[in-house]
Amino acid sequence: MGICRVDIHIPSDGEAYDTAIRIIKASDPIDYLVLQPEQKDRRLIQVIMRDGPVQAMLDNLQSLLEHRSGWRVTVADLDVTIPKLPEPKDEKKIARQQHTREELYVQVSSNAKLNRDFIVMVVLSTIVAAIGLVSDGVAAVIGAMVIAPLLGPIIGLAMGAALGELALLRRGILTLFAGIAIALGVSLALALVLPPNWESRELMSRAEVRLDGLALAMAAGGAAALSVTRGASSALVGVMVAAALLPPGAAFGLFLGYGEWQLALRAALLLSLNVAALILSALIVFRLRKIRPRTWIEQQHANRAVWLNAILSGLFLLIAIALILLLDLGSAVELGA
Repeated sequence: MGICRVDIHIPSDGEAYDTAIRIIKASDPIDYLVLQPEQKDRRLIQVIMRDGPVQAMLDNLQSLLEHRSGWRVTVADLDVTIPKLPEPKDEKKIARQQHTREELYVQVSSNAKLNRDFIVMVVLSTIVAAIGLVSDGVAAVIGAMVIAPLLGPIIGLAMGAALGELALLRRGILTLFAGIAIALGVSLALALVLPPNWESRELMSRAEVRLDGLALAMAAGGAAALSVTRGASSALVGVMVAAALLPPGAAFGLFLGYGEWQLALRAALLLSLNVAALILSALIVFRLRKIRPRTWIEQQHANRAVWLNAILSGLFLLIAIALILLLDLGSAVELGA
């Protein structure tokens, strides 16, 4: 389990300080220290503790201090402590390793921004993906997945729904659809200069809508959400998310540019299906990891947002699965020799 330091800057007079000390002691800290900064009416409390109980302590402190002024709480991860801390002997007291809600929000919100870097990376990854699709180059398609920045908006959308944060939800939706629109526009333009290669399996497979693709998207969304909550590296998971979004998006634009409307519709269905699967599985993981707002009222709003997104995604997935099975959309597609 990880170790962190929580710094609590608080007025020293009144009941709030005494209550804060009781909250800290009840959170089973490894150690804590009370310092007096330059302002004589202030106290700085430094708390060293394991990651697990941090969220409950932060929630209690915010409930205590939210209607007061002149306070601030900061959290920092610690890589090393000397001497080495013993592992807890009682396994029941070991909370699962997970970042706090506040840390997750800052990280996800930052990664879901629609900025110049995001736009440039989408353009470059789409160019690489389109060339790989047309030339049947597996390495190029994989390379495009590596540099595609599509993990951020998917997780931002899902976490915005899980927390009932409309600002984060809107940011995730805007960034995701902007990324898809950019990929579509770039691939449409590339279709004017790249001659079609109907023998390319990398290209034609993006017009085949199969249930194993749905399983890939569900696994990618769940793994992405889990890696974010645990603070693990999301680089490889981001490749899985990009695999579900970027190649179908680029193929959609290429098919439109080539005038193959039926193939374009198949690629669009695959892309839409993958988006719904990614969001639904990420929502499920966030729910299981208890990523939710602090107050009861906020939790009710978040519950409505989660259920609305889950129901819409689930209905779309059911309809898409029915279409896949009834129309045999997973069969191999071949045009011309």
